[in-house]
Amino acid sequence: MTTISERPSSPAPPPAVRLRYSDLAALASVGLRTRKLRASLSALGIAIGVAAIVAVLGLAASAKATLLNEIQALGTNLLTVSNGQTIGGDTAELPVVAPQMIARLPGVVGVQDVGTVGDVSAYKSPLIPSIETDGLSVDAATLGLPAVAGSSLAQGRFLNAATAREPVAVLGAQAARLLGVDRITPGLRIWVDGQWFYVTGILRTDTYAPELDSAILVGFPAAEKYLHFDGHPARIYIRTTAGDPAVTARVDSLLGSAASPENPSYVTVSQPSAVLTAQADAKGALDTLFLGLGAVALLVGAIGVANIMVIAVLERRSEIGLRRALGATRGQIRVQFLAEAILLSLAGGVTGVVIGLAATTAYARSHGEPVTIPPEAWAGGLAAAIVIGALAGLLPAIRAARLSPTEALWSI
Repeated sequence: MTTISERPSSPAPPPAVRLRYSDLAALASVGLRTRKLRASLSALGIAIGVAAIVAVLGLAASAKATLLNEIQALGTNLLTVSNGQTIGGDTAELPVVAPQMIARLPGVVGVQDVGTVGDVSAYKSPLIPSIETDGLSVDAATLGLPAVAGSSLAQGRFLNAATAREPVAVLGAQAARLLGVDRITPGLRIWVDGQWFYVTGILRTDTYAPELDSAILVGFPAAEKYLHFDGHPARIYIRTTAGDPAVTARVDSLLGSAASPENPSYVTVSQPSAVLTAQADAKGALDTLFLGLGAVALLVGAIGVANIMVIAVLERRSEIGLRRALGATRGQIRVQFLAEAILLSLAGGVTGVVIGLAATTAYARSHGEPVTIPPEAWAGGLAAAIVIGALAGLLPAIRAARLSPTEALWSI
């Protein structure tokens, strides 16, 4: 009896070939290389966001490094005493003998003071209207002020025993700019309270005592003789023993009672180095705003990447169908488009890092600051670009993988 042979079963499909990393990189770059303009515009948003992040963190780190270097160079042993307020809210007055009393404290190695000459303004010439004071102050200063306050001369000479008794002035850095004085010349003079004062020097910008930048300094004897100054100090600069924070802290605790034994609460004591360090830390609040703007740019870039990947899936359906018909798995299609989105975003991230580094370097060098780029700035920018690319390309990659070969080969 003849038996009907069973129909032979179809052979099992061969196992999918594993996609190598080199092949994946080549596939992912195809869409970018064939659509260069679209890919460049999509990566631009990522580049702008990453550049903003790198530049903000880099500039903040460079500025902080400069400030900390100046603090280290000038030391942390400078203290200041200034006239505070009375119970009624009026400005208190430091005793005339306050500097001498402070100088007796153990651990104090230098004391210099400045007194504000009230109701006196300075001008380049008597022809300038009196209301245009530019916020400049006329102060009486002791002879050793630059050494104790950490100031230095940019040009000329500071006051000495002879010029402190005559109508002679030294300009702070900002005061010189506002008065239009850029160099010291013989016979250079300014108009102060209805009379001429000769200018002998210009100070550099002062890190510890920024109030001196807008000041016009004259000697105490000259201020009393020509400007009717009462001799009371408004700010006292104290240097303690260098390298001993315990001494500085001890002097700090005694300054109020030493400067004004009768009313120590009317005295304001501060340490400029601590104030500047706090300012450097407080700048992070403003940096957060710019980081937020960078994050917005990254979000816009992510939308651009997602948009181009959605369009790529629609335009390349025939390619997807052909690859599926030749044996590519859903996972391989998904990985291909996901890698393309990550590569696109990473290209924008690398470009943004280069732009951010260049901007930080140019700005820091133009301002004489050290170029400091925190590793988290560029590393964080690249990581953010990769994550954004993965998130933006995930949904288009899943949609591409779900297409069946026959459906994908349909004409659009």
